Amino acid sequence: MDRIQAMAAFLTVVETGGFASAARKLNVSPSVITRAVVELEERLGVRLLTRTTRFVRVTEAGTSYADSCRRILADIEEAESAAAGTHAAPQGQLTVTSSVNFGRMYVSPIVRAYLEQFPKVDINCWFMDRMVNLVDEGVDVAVRIGELPDSSLQAVKVGQVRQVLCASPDYLRRRGIPERPEELTAHVMIAATGITPTPEWRFRDGDKPVLVRLQPRLTATTNEAAAESAAAGLGITRLPLYQIAQAVEDGTLELVLEAFERPAVPIHVVHREGRHATHKVRAFIDMAVDALRSDPRLR
Repeated sequence: MDRIQAMAAFLTVVETGGFASAARKLNVSPSVITRAVVELEERLGVRLLTRTTRFVRVTEAGTSYADSCRRILADIEEAESAAAGTHAAPQGQLTVTSSVNFGRMYVSPIVRAYLEQFPKVDINCWFMDRMVNLVDEGVDVAVRIGELPDSSLQAVKVGQVRQVLCASPDYLRRRGIPERPEELTAHVMIAATGITPTPEWRFRDGDKPVLVRLQPRLTATTNEAAAESAAAGLGITRLPLYQIAQAVEDGTLELVLEAFERPAVPIHVVHREGRHATHKVRAFIDMAVDALRSDPRLR
């Protein structure tokens, strides 16, 4: 195995978390992967991986070397694409992640459009409500809602999400429209645990924070269940605006207490390759940024 192949084998071990999984991904035997890593360690004179019968862990030197390998391999892929012609179509495997609901509603249509435009690319969609580590888990692009921690990742802001209170017109006719957050204690409240996991709901009155302690009549584990219950006239709930925008436009739900909303949270398209991003990654980022920025529900 030459040095470039050995780098690719080592990087696959890092990104998949093991020798066997790397071998499966590269369609070679585990012994080939092991030999490649051993040869790299002997050439470099450092330990890249700590391995036992139960796990593989990347050393500090291995982490730094993996970053270098990633850049080098990206440069090689870019050079080959350039040599094949500036109009060469993206190809290969792409992994994209986002939260479950946002992925279903917004990322999936982008993925379908991308696959239709670039038939030589295969995409893995990881829609899950946990923070995926792009570097450790080998993910190319993430769409993230919320403030981003400081990191070496590249991020492009594409919109924002308002957390809004809403109820059906029928409920508001029967129970009245609350004028201040404190009045919610006299209303039937519906909580979605992903949005309001505690009975303390926070608002803003100008620059002053307002905390209201509520006892929900219904607590649902999904935003969809909370939205459906509110539309059915049960009570008031708090949800991301993008999830109920269509119901608001249709008049099924009405927004309340908009003047007391907390600041909207940003949406970013995040990737790990910076200027070394491959053609397939850049093409997906461009498509995602254009689609999300043009959506009025995310402004």
